[in-house]
Formats: sequence, structure tokens, C-alpha cells
Amino acid sequence: MSKSPLLAMVDTESPQQVSFREAFLFWLKLGFISFGGPAGQISIMHQELVENRHWISEQRFLHALNYCMVLPGPEAQQLATYIGWLMHRTWGGIVAGALFVLPSLLVLIALSWIYIAWGEQPVVMGLFYGIKPAITAIVVQAAHRIGTRALRNNTQWAIAAAAFVAIFAFNIPFPIIVLSAALIGFIGGRFSPERFKGGGAHSGTDKSYGSAMIDDDTPTPEHAVFKWSRLMWIVIAGALLWLLPMGTLYLTLGREDTLTQMGWFFTKAALLTFGGAYAVLPYIYQGAVVNYHWLTPTQMIDGLALGETTPGPLIMVVAFVGFVGGYANTVFGPEHLFLGGVIAAIVVTWFTFLPSFLFIFAGGPFIETTHNDIKFTAPLTAITAAVVGVILNLALFFGYHVLWPQGLAGHVDWVAALIALAAAMALFRFKAKVTHVIAGCAIVGLALHLLFLS
Repeated sequence: MSKSPLLAMVDTESPQQVSFREAFLFWLKLGFISFGGPAGQISIMHQELVENRHWISEQRFLHALNYCMVLPGPEAQQLATYIGWLMHRTWGGIVAGALFVLPSLLVLIALSWIYIAWGEQPVVMGLFYGIKPAITAIVVQAAHRIGTRALRNNTQWAIAAAAFVAIFAFNIPFPIIVLSAALIGFIGGRFSPERFKGGGAHSGTDKSYGSAMIDDDTPTPEHAVFKWSRLMWIVIAGALLWLLPMGTLYLTLGREDTLTQMGWFFTKAALLTFGGAYAVLPYIYQGAVVNYHWLTPTQMIDGLALGETTPGPLIMVVAFVGFVGGYANTVFGPEHLFLGGVIAAIVVTWFTFLPSFLFIFAGGPFIETTHNDIKFTAPLTAITAAVVGVILNLALFFGYHVLWPQGLAGHVDWVAALIALAAAMALFRFKAKVTHVIAGCAIVGLALHLLFLS
């Protein structure tokens, strides 16, 4: 059977080299439309870059994605950085990764300021009254979604259960849980590898969308060839980009200052985000709410609600944590509250995302040179299983503060419980989008608050 003229045109058409300006405009657009969490963001990039624009082939796209999936950090932002770097060297990666984050940072700073300044207004209180139960249902859905993909045998279920007990009953810090799971996976992978097979990696595909600028057989560009000297310079540059701001904070403000503590804490958080933002949120809660008291449990839930409704990676909730923490702790004095919040938001964003760029620039050349598929190792499989238990604990934490706002000694908020149940039904049974669920619950909460609860 002969091909249609359209298919023939797609197969023979040789894509033109993409200019830096054209790529810049696309990454800028992506930063404002990247809703829907990692799955939605990766889907948008695949549709635009592979199917529509033919900038990169299906196989090379998945090859990059598999690498990003095993890194700590937001995989969608790292994938954008990787493709930008592959197309236009280091500056291309910086632009792609930064524009994935900057719109969300600006939006969250504005929303955080509105939240702090007008959060006690009836309209704002009503909106958040409906959103908070929805967030509880969303986190439960996240635990279910990750669990169905990650827990494939009794061993992985046992790891998830042990992680839940460790953080729920004994309040063991998240880093210890991650390291313990990794050790179990390392040992178990040697003696019983079939019990630590991962199920989350993206496999290859036979689909083809025509010739691409970076095609399956396109030679690796010179800047993407692995060289030890290039790796050394990247490591030195990364160390300086971390040491200079951290050293400045330490020397000018002191070790115990809020901004210094934020810089160090979110550096650790950035290295522990295996399994996505939901996995690291319990660690951020332990530090920001329990240990440092930068914000309250209720504010943490509200921050997650804002993060769910803005473009960009969900881990951008750290900008809200930074703004509220900097504002509440008057880091620049009571006369500069807004400035303190803005600087704190920028500080935590810098230290959270810096490792993601370094992982791509340092590891990308090795991945491109070898052209081997990147699989989940046994330690990473065990970590993913532990993450399920940790996320379940986070859901209980949110549910407790939403359903018992005055603590267990107080009454149950049955209205909030019904909203949470409705949100769960919409997510699980009707497969509604997260943004639609949040918007619907916000409207319901506003109406109930203004009519009956104010």
C-alpha cells in the first residue's frame, strides 16, 4: 500500500536547525502552560517537541526521560533542561530549565503575598475552606497512583508499610528512611533481584513521528560528548554556585539566621526528592513546620493548594514556604516584610533547583555518549516503595488538620469531610483533572463559607 502524500512529506522532510530565539520563545511559553504535574508537563513536551515540532525523536526523548526519572528532583524540569542543553549547549539548558521555574516563582510570590495580606478576608477563607479537603483527596490519589505502579510484590509492600510506621509512629526523619530503603534495596538486589524489579521506567516504543532534528541516528554533538575535563569544570562551577551564596549568607547573617538555615535545609531537600514532590513534602513538613517553625500546619496545606493551581513543578511549593517563613520571621526587619519574603522565596528556589541543573550538565554527556537505556536500580526501587508509605502519612497529616481543625478533642468538620469525599470520587471514579477538582471545591467552599459558616 502506498503512503499518503502527508505521510510521505513527514517522512522525507528534513527538519531545520532550531534557532536559539525560537527555542527561547517555546521554553517561555512552556513555563506558563505547564499545568498538570509531571505527567501533564511531560505529555505537553512530548506533544510539542516530538509530535508537532520534530525537534527530537521519540527514542531520544525517552532516553533522556529515563535518565531524569532516576535523578532526585523534578523530572519534567530536568527533561526540559536536558533537551535545551542538547539543542543549544549549556545556555540552552539554563534557559529551558530556568523558564520552566521562573513563571511559577513569580506567580507564587504574588499569591503568597495575597495570602499573607488578605488571607483573613471571608472570600479568601471560603476558597481555602473548600480547597483544603480537595488537597487531602489529591494526596491520597498520589499515594494510590504511585503505589499501584511501584508495589509489585510482598517485599515492596513490606518496605512501604515499614516506612509508614517509621515516620508515623516513630517520627524518624525522611533522610534516614530513604537511606535505609536504599540499603535494603542494595542488599536485596544482590540476593533476590526479582523482588526489586522496578515498574516505573519508561520503555522504548516503536512509534515514529517522522524525521527529527535530533533523530535516532543523529551523531552526538561535540558539547555532549563525555570528557573528564568538562566534568571537572562543571563540578567546580557547581560548587562555586553553591558556596558563594551560602558563604555570603553564613558570613553576613550568621549560621542561625533564617535565610542561612533555609539555604542548607533546601539543599538537603533537593537531594532527597526521589519519587517526586509528594515524596519530599513530608521532609519539608518535618523541617519547615516541626523543627524550624517557619509556618504552621494549616499554612503548609494552603501552600500545597497554591502549588497545585500554578504552572511549573509542584515542588515550587518551596517558594511559598520560603516567602511565608521569611515574612513571619522578619528576616529584614518589620519595616521590610515583603522584601524579606521575596528574598527568602528566591533563596529556597535557588538551593532547591541548583542540583537539578548540575545533574543534567554533569551526567548528560555520559548518557549521550553511551546511548544505553537507564533502568531503575534495586536501591531506587526500594526507595520508591518507601515513598508510598511516606506519602500515605502525609495524607493522614492533611486529613487530620482538615477534619479535626481544633485537634482530636474538638469536633469533626463533617462539611469538610463531605467535600473531601466528593473530591476523591471525582479523582478516582470520574478521572477528573486536579485543577478542575480544586476549582470546583473552591467554589463550593466559598459558597458554604459565605452562606453558612461566616
